[in-house]
Amino acid sequence: MENEYNSNMEDSILNTGGDSELTSKLKLQDYESQILDLKVRNEELGREVAQLRRENNQLKRMPLFVAVVVDILDKGEVYLRQQGNNQEYITHVNEDLFRQLKPGTKVAVNNALSIVRIVGNIFDSRVRVMELDESPEVTFEHIGGLGKEIEEVREAVEYPLTKPHIYEQVGVDPPKGILLYGAPGTGKTLIAKAVAHEAKATFIRMSGSELVHKYIGEGAQLVRELFSLAREKSPSIVFIDEIDAVGSTRTNDGTSGSAEVQRTLMQLLAEMDGFDTRGDVRIMAATNRVDMLDPALLRPGRFDRVIEIPLPDAAARREILKIHSRKMRLEGVDLDRIVEMTENTTGAELQAVCREAGMMAVRREATGVSQDDFLKAVRKVKAEVIPDLRMYT
Repeated sequence: MENEYNSNMEDSILNTGGDSELTSKLKLQDYESQILDLKVRNEELGREVAQLRRENNQLKRMPLFVAVVVDILDKGEVYLRQQGNNQEYITHVNEDLFRQLKPGTKVAVNNALSIVRIVGNIFDSRVRVMELDESPEVTFEHIGGLGKEIEEVREAVEYPLTKPHIYEQVGVDPPKGILLYGAPGTGKTLIAKAVAHEAKATFIRMSGSELVHKYIGEGAQLVRELFSLAREKSPSIVFIDEIDAVGSTRTNDGTSGSAEVQRTLMQLLAEMDGFDTRGDVRIMAATNRVDMLDPALLRPGRFDRVIEIPLPDAAARREILKIHSRKMRLEGVDLDRIVEMTENTTGAELQAVCREAGMMAVRREATGVSQDDFLKAVRKVKAEVIPDLRMYT
């Protein structure tokens, strides 16, 4: 009995020792897992602290001011003009930075008026969005009945950029700018879109009303930056739609609003043909109130060609109808009859006729567009056109 008791005691001690060893291993693994979790958390907190320190240092840093280099002086000195308050001063820069500077360069200066770095050209965001990133899908094949006018536009705007050797060979300077005028809907803006598609150049488009601003000098500053961007991106084309909004004849009515528009116009005149060279920049403009424009804007040297975009004649109307109905399934449609009924209509109205004829066919769930659809469309479009719309030509 005593031997059996001793044997049981030894087995119990061995089992207790085994359980204790297993428990220790489990605890050790748990501690190691906690250590790994804490290390990961510590790294995350370290990155967060570093980010907060960077933000804190950024908030503590003194702001920088923008200035423009007016002139380069001797012995590493630079003549600067601070933007905003037009304060002028002379500062000294190191040799490496001095070699990179030239008149007109924008630089960042600190409170001690020392140059910190070169900023480069910074354009107003309103000017940046005027640059066309993707060319329109409109080509000259989408324009009907304006063969002569299109050729004059291409000679003045597109060919000097795509075929400059021809002008050099003949020894003639191409026109600097063209003005398109005519009734609304005759295709002035459409021609500009086709030029933007065909010409291998930067296309900058804007409306004349975008140059009219409330505060003194803001419109003129926008014009300066617009042409500065055009020169930097040259060869380029600047298209100003509805130019009569800013280019109307100057009057002396004594109002501040009129004076500001005139300042903007004078800056536009100087940029188009002033002492400073315009570079390889072509100008297009469009209006339906050419009678309102200032004579200084219309003179040769600014707009060398003033091209009227007329109402389409019978042949042109037929061509326009064919262009806008080329994707439509026509069933017994006599376009000559439609041409006769659409006398004194614009290209935009002819496009509306084709669209309305198609909508009428859709309304009755037909497989194609019939002659009756076109006749109804002509009557509808003519009824919607304001009778006195073309008095503004």
